[in-house]
Amino acid sequence: VGFYYSLMDWHHPDGARCAADEAARQRFVAYTHGLIRELMTNYGKIDVLWYDVDWPLTPEQWESQKMNDMVFQLQPDIIVNNRNGLPGDFSTPEQEIRAADKGRAWETCMTLNDSWGYHKADDNWKTPKTIVNNLITCARGGGNYLLNIGPKPDGAIPQESIEILQAVGKWTSRNGAAIYATERNDFEWHVYANFTQRGNTVYAHVTNWPGDTPAEQWLTFYRPPSVISFGGWRTKVKSVRLLVGDKPLTYAQDDLSLRITGLSAPAPDEPATVIVIECDGEPELSHEYVRKTRPRSKVGVS
Repeated sequence: VGFYYSLMDWHHPDGARCAADEAARQRFVAYTHGLIRELMTNYGKIDVLWYDVDWPLTPEQWESQKMNDMVFQLQPDIIVNNRNGLPGDFSTPEQEIRAADKGRAWETCMTLNDSWGYHKADDNWKTPKTIVNNLITCARGGGNYLLNIGPKPDGAIPQESIEILQAVGKWTSRNGAAIYATERNDFEWHVYANFTQRGNTVYAHVTNWPGDTPAEQWLTFYRPPSVISFGGWRTKVKSVRLLVGDKPLTYAQDDLSLRITGLSAPAPDEPATVIVIECDGEPELSHEYVRKTRPRSKVGVS
């Protein structure tokens, strides 16, 4: 069970003047601590307390350390975020994916469109592909992805939100092994794939499937109709397969790349096809190695 709690109460008369009126601040902080105590006391075991909106006071004015001490005394196993001005147990980047330093827990909070609350005119909905790729990116950085839904005035969930989340849910039901309980990794950016990892296993999430492109036919390793190549794959590969269906895939590896051939022209899965790559050691991909090592044509050189 998790609670979201806004420290600022926009309707409380002391909320607007607590920063400039000490008596108002003391009343408002006592009121706030009292409500947090109620939440921590009356509803059984609470796992997460997600503070928000610490404007306009400082941590000292909110008496945030006293606040957290009370929370941990009442709920010893709880975790709290960093939005009462103290570091807390995890960081919360908003509307962006920004991994915390290694060893620090984090989760990105983000809207399905551009609005936290219901906004009738806001039709800038994220596609299922965007949501899935954001989820992969969060897992890649060792973080969580916290998605917001703004209910309509009658409390109903907007149909657009339902359709997006259903599509994402179908994908995760097939590909959850490539997301849940994976580890933070240092794989570099790739033009058509994203990566998660568990031990010596890499999950390559191909979000931009190459398809049957004539430009591939001049490649010496080309086998119709599709080729996927990961340049700079430094660790010896033991096997390659599709996650969905567990189909083994043909591959070749040299000092510069891992090439997967004989794939179908249409993407096997949408919005991302997951390819499982088993390695003989800690997986490593280095674009820099390719830049320094790959033979160059002598263009413009006599």
